[in-house]
Amino acid sequence: MNSTNDRPPRDLRLIVTGGGTGGHTYPALTAVNALRERLETTGNSLEVLWVGAAGSLEKRVATANGIAFEAVATGKIRRSKNPLKLASPANVKDMTNVPRGVAQARRLVSDFAPDVVLATGGYVAVPVGLAARMCRRPLVVHEQTVRLGLANKVLARAGARIAVSAESSVELLPEASQADAVVTGNPVRPEVLTGRPEEAAKGLGFGGHDPALPTVYVTGGAQGSAQINNNVRDILPWLLERANVVHQCGAANVSALGESARNLPPALAGRYHLTDFVGPELPDVLALADVVISRSGAGTIAELTALGKAAVFIPLASSAGNEQAHNARHLQESGAAVALLGEVTPQTLQAAVEPLLADPAGREAIADRARSHGRPDAAERLVDVLLDVAG
Repeated sequence: MNSTNDRPPRDLRLIVTGGGTGGHTYPALTAVNALRERLETTGNSLEVLWVGAAGSLEKRVATANGIAFEAVATGKIRRSKNPLKLASPANVKDMTNVPRGVAQARRLVSDFAPDVVLATGGYVAVPVGLAARMCRRPLVVHEQTVRLGLANKVLARAGARIAVSAESSVELLPEASQADAVVTGNPVRPEVLTGRPEEAAKGLGFGGHDPALPTVYVTGGAQGSAQINNNVRDILPWLLERANVVHQCGAANVSALGESARNLPPALAGRYHLTDFVGPELPDVLALADVVISRSGAGTIAELTALGKAAVFIPLASSAGNEQAHNARHLQESGAAVALLGEVTPQTLQAAVEPLLADPAGREAIADRARSHGRPDAAERLVDVLLDVAG
């Protein structure tokens, strides 16, 4: 890849596509913001069109951030080991949406005439990415997970430039794509990297926080996870004897968990902060956390490795292509995390957490190895790729 540092950026037109989940949507938004900021430093501008599915998360995100949005038809292919199930009525119906979506996307790409198209995965990326190639517009595909998603596999074979998040992903690409692959990492929201640990307890209203003890942050994502919540609940007295706990549990779970916590001894209860959602204070909470118990989606992995956090991952078993288990296993194999890949019980969770709390030096070694996998500059690396391809 030629360096973009020896020529000034210029005004740029970008189509971005990808979505369906936050794992595809938020890296795209972070990359758009980083690209705009890069251009503005030289007095140039960015014109963006986000192409996604109607009524989708990506539409809400684009609209909330002042980005023009157009919808195209798309179809989700429901995977199955049984080939007969692949021909289900729902799959057949959705497959007919793909050529319609390609035709719609081709009109949009032709009319907008982007300098470059960025696709971050999800089924909507396929028609837009194929339209970009048909219109001979440069296409950059970004993969957030260790293994390529189904949509990105299709686009990789269409001759796109591929940006991946891990070195080990390159060898999993189609052979013809490997030489042009670039390891950028997965873009992380910049505010996540600016946390102040000394502000976390105050921001949460966590008056019982004991600074002499390590802090465990538990999260199952915005909606919470019954699996994580229930296993943490069952080891809570043991955990609170050794650590402070910030438990983000999701709105649907806070009442039952709060009722259970009322049975804790007062000396332990003060070190437990239960909340349905962690908002603007999240960067401070992550900065404070010594251990994180969480799912292992691509965004979570990117944030925790960029920050260098010791984590116990409990992958979501129903994630597409079992990608969360692959993400967690990838880090565990290099000693950069602990992954619970089989049945999760209170006993297996306690056994995973115990050495992290009992051995601060060992915990820091895991955190250091996690940091070595992190790429806090991933958004800037991806911007380099976009400018190089557009140039």
